[in-house]
Amino acid sequence: MKMGESTQLQRVIGYFHGTIFLFSIIIGAGIFIAPKGVLKYSSLNVGVSLSIWAACAVVSMLAALSHAELGTTFPRSGAQYYFLKRSLGPFIAFFYLWINLFSTPAGIAARSLLLAGYITQPFYPGCFVPEMPKKCLALAILWCLGILNARGVKEVTWFQTVSTAVKVTVLGFISVTGIVLLVRGRRENLARFEKAFDAEVPDASQIAEAFLQGLYAYSGWGVLVRIAGELKNPSENIPKCVVTALTLVALIYLLVNISYLAVLTPKEIVSSDAVAVTWMDRVIPSMQWAISLGVSSSIVSSLNCTVFSTSRLWYMASQEGQLPLILSTLNIHSCPVAAVIQMLIFASILIIPSDLILLINYVGFIDWIQLGLMMMGLLKLRFQEPNLSRPYKVRLPFVFGTMVMSLFLVLTPIIKSPQMYHIYIILFILSGLLFYLPFVHFNLGSTYFNKITCFLQLLLNVSPTDDIDEYISIGENVQKNSPAIATKKE
Repeated sequence: MKMGESTQLQRVIGYFHGTIFLFSIIIGAGIFIAPKGVLKYSSLNVGVSLSIWAACAVVSMLAALSHAELGTTFPRSGAQYYFLKRSLGPFIAFFYLWINLFSTPAGIAARSLLLAGYITQPFYPGCFVPEMPKKCLALAILWCLGILNARGVKEVTWFQTVSTAVKVTVLGFISVTGIVLLVRGRRENLARFEKAFDAEVPDASQIAEAFLQGLYAYSGWGVLVRIAGELKNPSENIPKCVVTALTLVALIYLLVNISYLAVLTPKEIVSSDAVAVTWMDRVIPSMQWAISLGVSSSIVSSLNCTVFSTSRLWYMASQEGQLPLILSTLNIHSCPVAAVIQMLIFASILIIPSDLILLINYVGFIDWIQLGLMMMGLLKLRFQEPNLSRPYKVRLPFVFGTMVMSLFLVLTPIIKSPQMYHIYIILFILSGLLFYLPFVHFNLGSTYFNKITCFLQLLLNVSPTDDIDEYISIGENVQKNSPAIATKKE
């Protein structure tokens, strides 16, 4: 790091690129995977299935707008973590961090394997892809994304814009083609929609499972709150980006599902391992490469956005003293490169031993536990600090609606159909206590960690931020607190 250069996160992401980031992370593998799960838990009821997709859009919009208050009130990177620490205390904030330290790399590893499988499958027609080349390709993809992130925000936003354009084009093609086929299609295809609600109606437990499947396709709407420290005028752009992106995503998702149902029967969709591939095989078999391109671009852009945003969360936790100080240092491109490297190491370790695709199903369950905690913290802070500056203030019915939905999605499966993984999740969360007490509460081993920090700073050519409290945006202006030496907070 050269003397005299600024070392702080830069506010360079505006409304357009903020919307692109939301598109990038929301439209991932979900729309190619979730239609099967939603139909399955909807008891193959077409009307209920489409209604759940529409309801998931509404629920996601309410949750995202409620969540947006966090990023506008505390416009800094990793705002969720900072907010939880301020409202519910360091203990709850650490558990949120503890979950993310493992669930996020696990999700990254799973999606990397899924992407590698899509890329390598054409080279092994008619048979399963060997695990070794698939895992090697997954590792290569991960570390290429790490290098891209280390180059800074501008390169990341450029990559996200291109990859988002590719996948939206593919999804637009599926949507338009399906609508044309429906209008000019056979009588039996139209009958699926004319008698949409004639099939069996699912019970409450099945509806909750169907919602979790559908909401997985909408997951990621909190990304702008995580990167609020790099957004221009976050108090205005976060709500605008959320409304724009989620409205367009909901429209695309509904049209794509209608297109699937215009060509395939509900049973064919449920029995298919790759709905989009089966759809294209029925419509234009020679264009299957386009589906592979769309799926690949969706997964890789979502992966890149996850790496970018989660590194900012760990960056903030490091500044607050709950992770090693090295994770809050920046390179010459204003990237917390140490946090990116740690995340990729965790994900790489999880790729090597086994296939982790099933872990994706657990992420949605954990996310709604975390969201419920955030809504509790939001209410507590409303009463505890009523005079706190809130440039954007969500209406309380939205907050209570999000809390009710969170309780429904978390408690209904546990009560109606308890699974062993529910117990595993609870035990895993509680295991964080073994690390919180010695390393955070009592701050043991600080001298040893300081020596490692000095060595890694020289190795990675990184330095602490100029301003540990970051820039706080007020309207179009940015205020800076007095400079401080980056030290670990108690």
